[in-house]
Amino acid sequence: MIPAKTIGVIGKFVRQKRKESNLTQEEAAGLSNVGKRFFSELENGKRSLEIGKVFEVLHSLGIDIFLQKRGK
Repeated sequence: MIPAKTIGVIGKFVRQKRKESNLTQEEAAGLSNVGKRFFSELENGKRSLEIGKVFEVLHSLGIDIFLQKRGK
């Protein structure tokens, strides 16, 4: 499991999964119902992306997100 402390970490993970799946950004964007530009911005860690669309991408690529309280 990888701690997703920044959108950059999520973007790198998405890029890795896309490449493992042998998909272009355009193909992966189409599967996720988002534009190629949005997909590229996600992979590059743009901080102001719409969270709902980010979850659509994660779901379409088979990536799950788990939430956990931080210890003190």
